[in-house]
Amino acid sequence: MRILRYGMRGADVMKIQSVLKKTGFYTGAVDGIYGPVMRSAVYSFQKAFGLKPDGVIGARTYNALQRYITGADRYTVRPGDTYSGIAQRYYTKPELIAAANPGTDPRDLRPGQVITVPYGYDVVDTDIDYTYDALQADIRGLKARYPFIETGSAGKSALGRDLTWLKLGSGSNQVFYSAAIHALEWITAPVMMKFIEDFSKAYAAGTDFAGYDPKKIWESSAIHIIPMANPDGVDLVINGLKPTNPNYYKLIRWNNGSMDFSSDWEANNNGVDLNHNFDAAWEESKEAAEAMGITGPGPTRYPGPYPESEPESRALADFTRGRDFRLVLAYHTQGEVIYWTFMGLEPPESKPIGERLAEASGYELAEPSGITAYGGYKDWFIKEFRRPGYTVEAGLGRNPLPVSQFRRIYADNLPLLLLASVITLENPGG
Repeated sequence: MRILRYGMRGADVMKIQSVLKKTGFYTGAVDGIYGPVMRSAVYSFQKAFGLKPDGVIGARTYNALQRYITGADRYTVRPGDTYSGIAQRYYTKPELIAAANPGTDPRDLRPGQVITVPYGYDVVDTDIDYTYDALQADIRGLKARYPFIETGSAGKSALGRDLTWLKLGSGSNQVFYSAAIHALEWITAPVMMKFIEDFSKAYAAGTDFAGYDPKKIWESSAIHIIPMANPDGVDLVINGLKPTNPNYYKLIRWNNGSMDFSSDWEANNNGVDLNHNFDAAWEESKEAAEAMGITGPGPTRYPGPYPESEPESRALADFTRGRDFRLVLAYHTQGEVIYWTFMGLEPPESKPIGERLAEASGYELAEPSGITAYGGYKDWFIKEFRRPGYTVEAGLGRNPLPVSQFRRIYADNLPLLLLASVITLENPGG
């Protein structure tokens, strides 16, 4: 991370603001502006940790912040310690300490033993511009708290970033949720991550989760999630174009001479719209784009030189081919609509399942038209596997949707995400 000081702006400033707010040091707005209130908060944090109070977030201050970014501490057991007593000091719950330390007997804690203790706040930040770095920090934090979450890489982006997947559950009913394949639609990534965190917390604590028993879901289903399928594009939208980008001059040309990628860029770092790069009526997608004057790389709609030409779309396809998904959700924004068809190839159960997903979320069930009807991941899944696939267009407004919409989007989609994890069990034909 870059060194942060007074007067700077950016998503990385937002991340630190959010962390300092959760820990009680910062009381200002999470706005990405390193102003006087944040500088005062950094002074206070540095003094509390015996650091030079210069208001600059450099290596030593970052190091002191890491445990709070991760949301968990490495604690050395003292004589007489119990999970209950430790939990009180960290404002957390004994069952969450137990979840973070599988194989450790809470009745046999030994002085000098080192355990992981989660802090009493959530890890996933839902009030920030959600970058790839924020995603990876949250994944590390969730793994520290909930080591039962499985993770791995489905492949690499055009710039070599991991397309990280996470898995909840051990059952045979496999489902898959993908998000942020369009760069402007990055708000769908924290929706997925918050779902993973809340599900994991309820599972670890043995509590109800929005009317569902997470242990039953865990035993019956396996929910696979790639929360950010286009990390390079998200980075362009949120952090802007860096001189070190190998496509620096090409990207400016592809973006119609502009260095502002924050309001129109959907594509990956090669200027390909990944959700038109799948082998599902790809030729029709190409013809429709050409009719719109799109014949090469650009902010949106360019389907690439051939299907799966891009490492991101190829990784998603390979990830899918290597598993037995009975249902997939592809998350986008905006419109509060769910698309469920592809050229009549969807199975009979797709519509009734879609109607229940629409009812759960309050969204409209609809059929796509025009260029949006071709080349998408959901379309490819339906064509290849003849199983239910859905494109969920979350939220309302103009992309990129502001993070202030997060709470409403999450509240609307939580029932849908939970229902989708088990609904094919009620529809054996899926």
